[in-house]
Amino acid sequence: MAVSNGTLAEPAVGAVASSFKGIALFTPRGDCVYCIDEQKRAHWHIDLCTALQTHLGLSEPPYFLLPCFTATVDRWVNPTTQTPVTVAEAYPRALRFQPLLNALFGLDSLQWQPNYTNAEECSVALIESYQSTFPQLWECHELVMRVEQAIAAPRPPASGIETPLALLDPLPQNHAFKLFVSSTDTAITEKMLRFLYSTLESTLPGAYTLQVIDVTTHPAEAEAAHITATPTLIQVSPEPVRRVVGSVLSQEQMRLLLAG
Repeated sequence: MAVSNGTLAEPAVGAVASSFKGIALFTPRGDCVYCIDEQKRAHWHIDLCTALQTHLGLSEPPYFLLPCFTATVDRWVNPTTQTPVTVAEAYPRALRFQPLLNALFGLDSLQWQPNYTNAEECSVALIESYQSTFPQLWECHELVMRVEQAIAAPRPPASGIETPLALLDPLPQNHAFKLFVSSTDTAITEKMLRFLYSTLESTLPGAYTLQVIDVTTHPAEAEAAHITATPTLIQVSPEPVRRVVGSVLSQEQMRLLLAG
């Protein structure tokens, strides 16, 4: 990942703290919604999708944009040298917007590191298959919008005593997941995604990928994965492959899934 040490220029669009996490989500035509989370307490991808749905009048959140149209930056202060450190990464479809990203996050002329994972999921053919459902995303609205806070609160913890996932033993990196959902169950899908993103972000020490697959749009892929109900979460790697079926997913289930 791209790492920059040293003094950062002041942002072009408002002040940015010395420590923050930033996430930007683009549409196929280049509109952008983004967030700057100084507390680093939330994984914002779901809220950005919801913001696009609300602002552009979409029938449902455009989860298919994840992660192929995203860029993320993490900045903190080195406790030894007291200088800022910046790690920035973008998928190829978002790399062409580096000047805008640097302006939004106050990063001067930082060179962003490309992320080439999920090449199959980010294929042109797969992305274009959603154009008839989300035609607004293929129109230019000259939208650059900051999402100030989570649109909905995170799911409250289930009753009973659960082991905080952040206290689990370190887990191997390069986790990859597939979540099979149905577009007819938007509320269930959003609840599941919100839980997964917040859980994986706080649990896994390294990078991970989460591919969201709509079984109504891609029935062949659902059949190949032997999906009999939605939502179904599959941990593809590290092996062995594991799955959890159903919308009720607890921290204990996630602990067992991740720890094997």
